[in-house]
Amino acid sequence: MLNVVVLTGRLTADPELKTTANGTSVCSFSIAVDRRYRSGEDRTTDFINIVAWRASAEFVSKYFKKGQMIAIEGSIQTRRYQDKEGKNRTAFEVVANNVQFADFARRDGDAADSSAASPVSFSNADAGDFTSIDDGDDDLPF
Repeated sequence: MLNVVVLTGRLTADPELKTTANGTSVCSFSIAVDRRYRSGEDRTTDFINIVAWRASAEFVSKYFKKGQMIAIEGSIQTRRYQDKEGKNRTAFEVVANNVQFADFARRDGDAADSSAASPVSFSNADAGDFTSIDDGDDDLPF
């Protein structure tokens, strides 16, 4: 089974960083994503709720603001809850695993050459998650 979501959109508001009771950082925000449309049809926009945890949450709250383009790779999760009237509800949201800047030309208000900008990203991986490979001086077979 596979649950992978890749989205690019604009933040609808400044992200707000919160901390859980046990000290874990969490950042919830929403992005506006245009749907593809055919000629003659009205353009449609979806508003998608995103949740980032720990270091990803801190990264988003520090470097992103309302209106900026953001690229997100994550997974869909659902939550069930009861509203104020006692009705059962289901919320759908994307849990961000990897976050990247997607609006190079508009970053910091500069109209910089987008070909000169290098993508900046953040993922939940840690440098300790990788192992160095000693390939020695062996000749490659190709």
